Amino acid sequence: MDCPSEEQIIRMKLADLTNINSLEFDIPNRQLTVFHTSHYEPIFQRLDSLKFDTSVISSISLDEHETITSNTEQERRLLWKVLVINFFFFVLELTTGFISNSMGLVADSLDMLADSFVYGLALFAVAGSITRKKNIAKSAGYFQLTLAMLGFIEVIRRFVGLETVPTFQTMIIISILALIANGLCLYLLQKSKSKEAHMQASMIFTSNDVIANLGVILAGVLVYLTNSKYPDLIVGTIVFVIVGRGAFKILKLSK
Repeated sequence: MDCPSEEQIIRMKLADLTNINSLEFDIPNRQLTVFHTSHYEPIFQRLDSLKFDTSVISSISLDEHETITSNTEQERRLLWKVLVINFFFFVLELTTGFISNSMGLVADSLDMLADSFVYGLALFAVAGSITRKKNIAKSAGYFQLTLAMLGFIEVIRRFVGLETVPTFQTMIIISILALIANGLCLYLLQKSKSKEAHMQASMIFTSNDVIANLGVILAGVLVYLTNSKYPDLIVGTIVFVIVGRGAFKILKLSK
């Protein structure tokens, strides 16, 4: 359970079990608490089929615990906020990336798009059916994978071709803005103090985005110091790998 995609896989796997009252995820410790009625064996069998190294830590009567309820409407508003921020910077980084000839910015924009997909899936999951969610996940995954493959092709072309050196000023300025945006998303998610899966995992996902932003800023500095295109291409390649892995995880949701 180290990313939003794995959370959604678990939620979808258990979605049609009527004896489940709620799910409480502890992402850092990779633990899931299931509040349910009747026996836990059917739940465990479904979790075990995911091959996430599932094991039962303990099973305690629900009467000994208070049921944790979440403010669904508040979480929906928060998800919309972080989705809009991420999608806006996807468009901004993609546009400025091509204008400044920076594959680092283009790759980071796709990372922002990946986050938007995850938040969108979480929003649709609130009221949407399992079939609808699977179709959305499949479309989003293939779209993201296609963009990642096109990005790799472009990176290879620029490695072997005679490309102009990226505009490092644009790389640094836009990446700093994206860093601030991800910092704001992280603040909003942490402020919610939600224990829901998509909230906790989104914090980890956004923290990883901060690292990607710092990578592009570093690439911009190295482009300035070396007057070379290669730092930008190397960072772009690394981020494209991250985006590609995210696409495969999203596609796993649709199975």
